[in-house]
Amino acid sequence: MAVFIKSSPILTGQSAVNFDREADRNKSLKTPKLSDADIERLERFIEKSKKFKF
Repeated sequence: MAVFIKSSPILTGQSAVNFDREADRNKSLKTPKLSDADIERLERFIEKSKKFKF
């Protein structure tokens, strides 16, 4: 049985204008980066999770 799934809503009017303004504002924001300590902590976490037994 096929079911139609709408892929995404279409913005019109003031909603579209607000979305465009927010997108333009966000593209100039700095993207946060992980520190070396954070990366090391995540790597340890991933290794421990691989060894975890249920």
